[in-house]
Amino acid sequence: MSPAEEEKSLPLPERWPRASKFALSACAAAVAELVTFPLDLTKTRLQIQGEAAVHRNGAAAGQAVPYRGMLRTAAGIVQEEGLRKLWQGATPAVYRHIVYSGVRMVAYEHLRDSVLGRSEDGSFPFWKAVVGGMSAGAIGQFFASPTDLVKVQMQMEGKRKLEGKPLRFRGVHHAFMKILSEGGIRGLWAGWVPNVQRAALVNMGDLTTYDSVKHFLLLNTPLVDNSVTHSVASGCSGLVAAVLGTPADVVKTRIMNQPRDEQGRGLLYKSSMDCLIQTVQGEGFMSLYKGFIPTWMRMAPWSLVFWLTYEQIRRICGVSSF
Repeated sequence: MSPAEEEKSLPLPERWPRASKFALSACAAAVAELVTFPLDLTKTRLQIQGEAAVHRNGAAAGQAVPYRGMLRTAAGIVQEEGLRKLWQGATPAVYRHIVYSGVRMVAYEHLRDSVLGRSEDGSFPFWKAVVGGMSAGAIGQFFASPTDLVKVQMQMEGKRKLEGKPLRFRGVHHAFMKILSEGGIRGLWAGWVPNVQRAALVNMGDLTTYDSVKHFLLLNTPLVDNSVTHSVASGCSGLVAAVLGTPADVVKTRIMNQPRDEQGRGLLYKSSMDCLIQTVQGEGFMSLYKGFIPTWMRMAPWSLVFWLTYEQIRRICGVSSF
């Protein structure tokens, strides 16, 4: 049998390992995103409410804060906008995770196995896991930033309707085209700096924690590589990711949702650092953790669904465990 015939006879994951891992992680991420998306919408609404910069600019002067707390926010969305609105913006969110999760998972494994390298005993040092997780998250989020921008802005459309403001978008395609026409290619990457910063922090919590906890459990406890180990590791990763990522997520959400001039420049914030300073000065340090509970309550089940699905899909398709 010739080398070409031998290659064709190999299973798909062995012929195209990176493409296969990209597809598998994208499928797992899409499932996790659809299951937990209402919590993401709730989190976004909480992070926008009471925005000090908006009040200083007179955009919402005299308006009472419409929502207080996670449960009342979710209940208010259902009562005032309808149950289906809990999934408003889900389509660009799924698009985003197909790109984001696919790139970050492939990038992390490549960095772990080929660039940074394991130790002689086969372990992956924690500092290398931190570098790998942050780098993979930043790379994945940079490529996915346009879809994240559309997702955030579409999530706020229901609130604009209730406030009597005109809707900005008719759908995902219209949102992409409108942002592109108003701000050009650069407009699609509005807010990419805090977006990438957040992704680096979140993946230091998610990828780094999951990989480190999982292999620590396998090496130091009687647990084996099964769903119990994956569940424990994913629970830890979701909590750490929420703690590290929420402040950057608040900044990212506000920058992406702010109004812009004809050149695509933000009217409320000059940069992510300016947004951070204004938020802390106007609303206090703890405002950086607005939406923390729904963020954590979303990240915990998201991590659980994603990692369990991803590990099982890999096993079914004959790909080695993560």
